[in-house]
Amino acid sequence: MSVAEPPVPEVSPTYPDLQGKVALITGIGQVGPKDSPFWGNGAATARLLSRNGVKIFGCDLNLPAAERTKERLLEEDTNAVVDVIAADVMKPSDVEALITTVMQRHGRIDILVNNVGQTSAGNPATMSEELWARQIDLNLSSVYRVCHHVLPIMQKQRSGSIINNASITAMRYIGKHQIAYAAAKAGVIRFTKAMGVMYAKENIRSNCVVPGLMYTPLVDNFAKSNDLGDQEAAKRILDHNCPMGWMGTGADVANAVVFLASSASRYVTSHELVVDGGITESTGTGFQASL
Repeated sequence: MSVAEPPVPEVSPTYPDLQGKVALITGIGQVGPKDSPFWGNGAATARLLSRNGVKIFGCDLNLPAAERTKERLLEEDTNAVVDVIAADVMKPSDVEALITTVMQRHGRIDILVNNVGQTSAGNPATMSEELWARQIDLNLSSVYRVCHHVLPIMQKQRSGSIINNASITAMRYIGKHQIAYAAAKAGVIRFTKAMGVMYAKENIRSNCVVPGLMYTPLVDNFAKSNDLGDQEAAKRILDHNCPMGWMGTGADVANAVVFLASSASRYVTSHELVVDGGITESTGTGFQASL
């Protein structure tokens, strides 16, 4: 298995208006070997925001993974302002503590990136009600939960940009039996769009990024694993039939998120920005229906 090289190099766009702002990023953790050149979506977003002078506050259920992101950011820039803590966005008490800690540290939240997400296999006939409920809570209710506490802060500031991470599974069937994840991510898109209209007059924008099948450290781990199940999972992802002929990375997701966080997108709200190399609009003949 191999990944085709992109025909153009990765770029790190600069948005001067972001300098000094504060970003809260959920799911900031970085997995994989320390020498991996790849970045997860949350970690890559933190990296690009930090390069633009943004103060980063991140959380993750896996504290060592969050600390790995912090370590990588400080390796690039010893002057970067990065704080990370452990938090479970499925627990209201953890979310409240998270927001309290951010405000104690910085006194404001200018950018919110809801990046937490995880999929579990199952169709309506086989998925248990317990797993369905957990998937909806993790992938959709967590977005509401964090916004519930951050929006009053942004209202007092009369400014803010919220970017939620969705998925192309919300827009079309991609050959994977992940019914709860697809339903939750569709809910994220609708939640994002409705919220954007509700708070537009208060100078709070709400948008979502919709990634396709991205080559992240998790996929890299699967591809290099000795476990046959992991190898099969990687093969299904890598056999993506992307019209552009190559897979995007966390950097491509980060570029979309940071654009939506900046004033370059000042007149953009209630929008879904698809970052998928054209998969959503393709025939999808390369997708495999089996798990």
